[in-house]
Amino acid sequence: MTDRIMLLDTASLYFRAFYGVPDKVKAADGSSVNAVRGLLDMIAKLVTTYRPTRLVACWDDDWRPAWRVDLLPSYKAHRVVEAVPSGPDVEEIPDPLEAQIPLIRETLAALGIPVVGAPEHEADDVIGTLATRADAPVDVVTGDRDLFQLIDDARGIRIIYTARGMSNLEIVDDSAVLGKYGVHAAQYADFAVLRGDPSDGLPGVAGIGEKSAASLLEAHGSLDAIRAAVEDGTAGTPAQRAKIAAAADYLAVAPTVVRVARDLPLAPFDDALGPVDEDAATALAEKWNLGSSMTRALAALPR
Repeated sequence: MTDRIMLLDTASLYFRAFYGVPDKVKAADGSSVNAVRGLLDMIAKLVTTYRPTRLVACWDDDWRPAWRVDLLPSYKAHRVVEAVPSGPDVEEIPDPLEAQIPLIRETLAALGIPVVGAPEHEADDVIGTLATRADAPVDVVTGDRDLFQLIDDARGIRIIYTARGMSNLEIVDDSAVLGKYGVHAAQYADFAVLRGDPSDGLPGVAGIGEKSAASLLEAHGSLDAIRAAVEDGTAGTPAQRAKIAAAADYLAVAPTVVRVARDLPLAPFDDALGPVDEDAATALAEKWNLGSSMTRALAALPR
């Protein structure tokens, strides 16, 4: 089998599972397990369909790192329910989902899937680091467009995009990004900075939308080149130059916020697929009523 690495944007997947799987089947004690069951079904489908030989569940050790917030205070600010000066802020997570997160980690461990995070960094940064270091083709599974910046056709790094649901998975490569947004994947972070992204509290440059951002990047190649061209009066229209100049403070910090880390010092781990701890997995399935979802995951993974 050809070596292939699969990197899971785990929170993206378990949020999707929580909202996508009806909360009808409960554990014996009445606990919700829909996110766990949904994630198991996702893993079974992904492994069966794309046949990775190595699999990593990338984790948000810090979903809103202080160093990003210090640069751009609006970053994910709308998702904060409690600010914590000495550590990660408390994210808005439905109680029935939050209660399942420890079980998700326990289930991943039983399946032999390493959970990898990094202090003061998001799963995106772990994914960026692992993709950059990869010695084999990489499939990044996510519903987050920010990770389009990692796509590299020459190295076989692509996105398995879940935004339309697990029954409509989309493989996103450079041509797909170019066709959808008019920029290459390597330009996507600069594109996002210019356009903005309300879901992440990223304001963008006022008055510069997707089309303007794409045309400016097509003409100049990068955000740095656009800003240089604004200074010498050759970028876009006078109105566009004025808008970009007015956003100078934002543009000085936003690229660092948007670009994922690619060089984190991660502790060693074994990402080889399997073997599963079948006894532990079966015990979890029985205790938490994971039923056919665990059965499908076990069938997809090597024993």
